[in-house]
Amino acid sequence: MKQNFFKALAKLNKLLLPSFSKQQLDLSKATKLQLAIIGWRVYVTKRALG
Repeated sequence: MKQNFFKALAKLNKLLLPSFSKQQLDLSKATKLQLAIIGWRVYVTKRALG
């Protein structure tokens, strides 16, 4: 059940949150907010896959 929740959350993230890889964002120049969004997306993706 948890995995289904995170899969749905990952799809929602994909729709709502910006994709920084498409913008070719340099991580060394990213703001704290951008790093927080990247971290959140990584966390949700790992939980959805595992």
